[in-house]
Amino acid sequence: MEEIRILAINPGSTSTKIAVFSGANPVFVRTIYHSTEELSKFEKITDQYSFRKEIILKQLEEAGIQLDTLSVIVGRGGLVKPIPSGVYKVNEVMKADLRHSPMGEHASNLGGLIADDIANSLTNVPAYITDPVVVDELEPLARVSGHPEFKRLSIFHALNQKAIARQHAKSIMRKYEDLNLIVVHLGGGISVGAHRKGKVIDVNQALDGEGPFSPERSGTLPAADLIRMCFSGKFTQKELLLMTKGKGGMSAFLGTNSAYEVEQRMLAGDEYAGFIFEAMAFQVAKEIGAMSTVLKGEVDGILLTGGVAHGKWFVNKVIERVYKIGPVHVYPGEDEMRALAMNGLMVMKGEIEASEYI
Repeated sequence: MEEIRILAINPGSTSTKIAVFSGANPVFVRTIYHSTEELSKFEKITDQYSFRKEIILKQLEEAGIQLDTLSVIVGRGGLVKPIPSGVYKVNEVMKADLRHSPMGEHASNLGGLIADDIANSLTNVPAYITDPVVVDELEPLARVSGHPEFKRLSIFHALNQKAIARQHAKSIMRKYEDLNLIVVHLGGGISVGAHRKGKVIDVNQALDGEGPFSPERSGTLPAADLIRMCFSGKFTQKELLLMTKGKGGMSAFLGTNSAYEVEQRMLAGDEYAGFIFEAMAFQVAKEIGAMSTVLKGEVDGILLTGGVAHGKWFVNKVIERVYKIGPVHVYPGEDEMRALAMNGLMVMKGEIEASEYI
């Protein structure tokens, strides 16, 4: 069979990750960091489009990777309309939504746009996105909040959660679609998803609204206190939004969003750092317990993943509260580049079919 070469593109807030895979094997991986000074020149994230694309092309050229050897290009999915999990062809409707997102601005919106532009310069090379953060498979009951003016949304670490769930299923020689799993992404944001037979039927809105506090997000806050703070006149809207996402959670309590740094402070005798760190583990465990009720107690596995999962102390604090719910498996870190590439590879091999975004 002819070699399948995949270019994966993953734009983040302050970096752009790119990787080239030959089949399932990475042959080139690079993280390009962007300074605040560089990015401050652009009023909107979408204005960074040409800047980031040219850097990607330059990196590939310097690495001696010829574009005409690529078979498929897969970009990180952005804040498009809520869609089911899967691989989606980049089309004109999607590009319009990536430029003028109905869900808000994020650097990941650039992934599909850049992938499509590079693909269009080549012959018969398709461009896709896969499992964006707005993957929505919630069951109807999970959409109901405590007031009809508010609707619960599905915004979470879908790419990594789905990839880890499938990886785990393969490791135990089962199909993802046959399992009930609780998958916990432990990163700058924390999402806890109830996966029932291949669909995430409930998950906390991890972007800026619900669930455990995380290294930089406040999670669920007392609603009435938050409302009173909004009308206190002490804070601007921007400052309040930063309290919930960016400068909330562990960062607000301890002045850092580094779980490793907090663990080192705790081990050096900082009791308050240890207390807040354990409180975060407590809230994660509590959310796992809540998701076990969504699955009616039928839990085949609890999967802990993301950068914070490298910390054994934190992971053990979660496990000691949830191990009776189901077997716990730890998959530290995240490999979003491989997840992007493997989804593209499966499409090219005909193992799955790409969907049309409408």
